[in-house]
Amino acid sequence: MIIIDTALAKREAQGRPIRVGMIGAGFMGRGLANQIVNSKPGMRLVAVANRTLANGERAYAEAGVKPVRVENAAALDAAIAAGTPALLEDAFELLKAENLDCVVDVTGAVEFGARVTVAAIERGLPIVTMNAELDGTVGPLLAHRAREAGVVLTGADGDQPGVQGNLMRFVIGLGVTPLVAGNIKGLQDEYRTPTTQKAFAERWGQDPHMVTSFADGTKISFEQAIVANAFGLTVPKRGMNGWDHEGHVDELTSRYDVDELRELGGIVDYVVKSKPGPGVFVLGTHDDPKQRHYLELYKLGTGPLYSFYTPYHLCHFEVPNTVARAVDFADAALAPLAGPRVDVIATAKQDLKAGHTLDGLGGYDTYGVAESSAATRAGALLPMGVAEGCVLTRDVAKDDVLTYADVALPPGRLIDTLREEQEKLFA
Repeated sequence: MIIIDTALAKREAQGRPIRVGMIGAGFMGRGLANQIVNSKPGMRLVAVANRTLANGERAYAEAGVKPVRVENAAALDAAIAAGTPALLEDAFELLKAENLDCVVDVTGAVEFGARVTVAAIERGLPIVTMNAELDGTVGPLLAHRAREAGVVLTGADGDQPGVQGNLMRFVIGLGVTPLVAGNIKGLQDEYRTPTTQKAFAERWGQDPHMVTSFADGTKISFEQAIVANAFGLTVPKRGMNGWDHEGHVDELTSRYDVDELRELGGIVDYVVKSKPGPGVFVLGTHDDPKQRHYLELYKLGTGPLYSFYTPYHLCHFEVPNTVARAVDFADAALAPLAGPRVDVIATAKQDLKAGHTLDGLGGYDTYGVAESSAATRAGALLPMGVAEGCVLTRDVAKDDVLTYADVALPPGRLIDTLREEQEKLFA
């Protein structure tokens, strides 16, 4: 990241900071706003779009800034030119502004995020997405569209998928072949709900539904699907292994069969309660006996698997690095390079009756499970990212995986159109 520091320092000295627009002003957005405003010379948060203006004002206020309210792209451009931070309701007016260098999606909403991302690509604007749910549903298609348009679309540094992506690139650069990309969780309980997570959410000022998606396994399924799609990996089985392992991740080198991992082409996985939580790890192998000798000398063990890890992920603190990578170096921290390898499928959290309308991510009705895209396609399994708002056409038992045949889709959604296009493109 030293090259990013140097580039931003140069921009600050020359008075031409990267101009960032942020869409969404929830818990993570507030942290990102504070980080850019107070800790990133060479970068300016010039605009925030949020449907509830009070939330956007709070994000600016917590960063020590008083914005001006604007209603359209023309007024936004004038505010940016005058050096005045701006706030508006309409994200699509923000995307029309000329005086922007990058936009960050901090919404976590699949349908709205899809519309924002498509609009940003069509506008030719680099976009950093913190929307794992969207990325894990139609990320390969959106990445394809972005490449075709010459636009950088990237996941974010700091979030666990981005940290894994950086670690994977580091390991590959050593000449080591990565065979496991892993995530470390503190808790896994598929049946958590916004009710059970209410107290935790209130303590940290977070959304109970988002917190629930962390606890019930949906979020980690999306995160690992994103990593799999970026590096051509798969899952060892539906849902991944998800072992309870209270030791250090270094100890996992003896738990996998290297030949099985090679046959699969590498996997994504996660462990619960491991050290150093809440970080990430990569397990890889080296085919050169001379280099294996050096790796043993450097205290990485005798192989055949070697452990590499990052002991933390710092979310919004690192996102400005992604912005600089995208704008100044056209480098994506994390992006699918081809078709999907892993999807996240909707699974019933409780017995559900025909006629019921499914609630959203981190709700009471469903949890997400990682599955290979081949199996998802073969079984016409329902992606978690399209489940919200679907109406059940039959009864579904607790822990059953939903299929497209089990639901009626809401009419007129972009996410369904994009999902269909992705299936045809990569069939």
